[in-house]
Amino acid sequence: MQQPLPETGVLITGVFATIGNVSALTARAVSLSFGPRTVLQEVDLDVPAGQRVGLVAPNGVGKSTLLKVLAGEIQPDEGTVTATGTVARLTQEATVHPGESLRDHLARRTGVAEAVRRFEAATEALAAGEPGADDAYATAFDHWTATGAADFAERAAETCDRLGLPATLLDEQRPLSGGQSARLRLAGILLTRADVVLLDEPTNDLDDAGLAQLEEHVLTSRAAMVLVSHDREFLARTATRIAELDEFTHTVTVYGGGWEAYRAEQASARARAQEDYEQYAAKRDSLVQRSRQTREWSKAGVRRNAKSKENDRNIRAARKEGAENLTAKASTVDRALARLDEVEEPRDPWELRLTLPTAGRGSTIAFTLRDAEISRGEVTLGPVDLTIGAGERWRITGPNGSGKSTLLAAILGRLPLTSGHRSQGTSVVVGEIDQVRAAFATTSPVLTIVKNATGLEEVEVRTLLAKFRVGADTVLRPADSLSPGERTRAGLAILQATGTTCLVLDEPTNHLDLAAIEQLEQALETYEGTLLLVTHDRRMADAVGVDHTLDVRTLAR
Repeated sequence: MQQPLPETGVLITGVFATIGNVSALTARAVSLSFGPRTVLQEVDLDVPAGQRVGLVAPNGVGKSTLLKVLAGEIQPDEGTVTATGTVARLTQEATVHPGESLRDHLARRTGVAEAVRRFEAATEALAAGEPGADDAYATAFDHWTATGAADFAERAAETCDRLGLPATLLDEQRPLSGGQSARLRLAGILLTRADVVLLDEPTNDLDDAGLAQLEEHVLTSRAAMVLVSHDREFLARTATRIAELDEFTHTVTVYGGGWEAYRAEQASARARAQEDYEQYAAKRDSLVQRSRQTREWSKAGVRRNAKSKENDRNIRAARKEGAENLTAKASTVDRALARLDEVEEPRDPWELRLTLPTAGRGSTIAFTLRDAEISRGEVTLGPVDLTIGAGERWRITGPNGSGKSTLLAAILGRLPLTSGHRSQGTSVVVGEIDQVRAAFATTSPVLTIVKNATGLEEVEVRTLLAKFRVGADTVLRPADSLSPGERTRAGLAILQATGTTCLVLDEPTNHLDLAAIEQLEQALETYEGTLLLVTHDRRMADAVGVDHTLDVRTLAR
């Protein structure tokens, strides 16, 4: 029996079935619909033990839903999912419940807490001599062992300490910084023991050190893995094959050879599909034209024969026979057209089509900090002397929790300086995507937020948001109910609708899909204003040329 734990975002199962040495996880002809909306259509997927399958698709197509089906949390309308051993799914967001210690949170997230509960219940049933208690105890014991519950306390302390979360924090109930939350999510992944691991956006908010530890864990694990990620470098380093969920057909196509091979084959497949369609369309159009022309000739011949004053019966018969032959030829062409195998026209995937207009160059000097002392929480920076000129492109780097967002807040004037001086050019117009998408952390409707930020009329806001895949059924919802991807796209919509002289982007690729990330990179190439960029997306960092790189660790006291 599967034991889903939907409230934890992780599922640890018992043994599903034994299917030999080929696949640790197999999906066959899996279909799923929510009302009239088809999400999955006859999906086939094999994940051999030790292999790592990267699952890609645009946001909202159904990647997370497919992971839930593979984990047994959602039963498909049709098809089967089988696996050997234990299966664990870890979500992209992990919330510490009120009154829950970090140790208890990790036990819940990794499935250990549920395994302990089941084992204790089975032990009590065995002691009470309940019928069937022997088998239940054996199953619960195997499950308890498989999750690593026996040495969980020691492993949790060692793992958290290695990640920079002191073991003394584990029994505390306290709010965490963004960096600590990212490390806690990583700890959950490192501590999870399962034969099949399903990871949903595991790289979000991780710094370089966290990414390195995650990649090492993924590469050295013996588990079969399905990885949902928009981090191209992570997929290139870890995935042994790529599974693409098509947004139109809702089927899955698996490409062997890893990320780079997938991109090359994907481009070739699209070119072949376009060529096949063009050949089909040309042949179809030719046959349709021949049929139409032949029938017109036949009708014209019949009309001429009917109006003819020719008295010779043989001539009239010959003309009639010619018209009938033309009709027969048209029928032959129609049959050829009916036998022609139809080829569907390739559909272009959704593109962000982002532009980032500037409101002129702005002041010659955008921002300055002079002898600035900056302090927030456990972060203290300074004294900082910094001059950011108009049109300059800066990348701010450093580990999680080192003060990148704190420095940005001080530069923008949102965080008062402990001492020192800050100035901003009088004509600087700032556009921002902050790390937590704070503009949408409210119950106000999305429509209202974007309308107020852009000054557009309601119909214009609806049109704008639709271009960013925030549809009519979403714009009136409370902003804080949007998915992280929807919030990011809505924030980019505001930037497109408002001219700026300075863009401040703090982890802008988090929760964007691959196509949108590439569109953002292209838009930044031609942006003429000042750019302040914080990103751990290694490919974006390479793609977006910068003039200056500032490591905040050099500013720490």
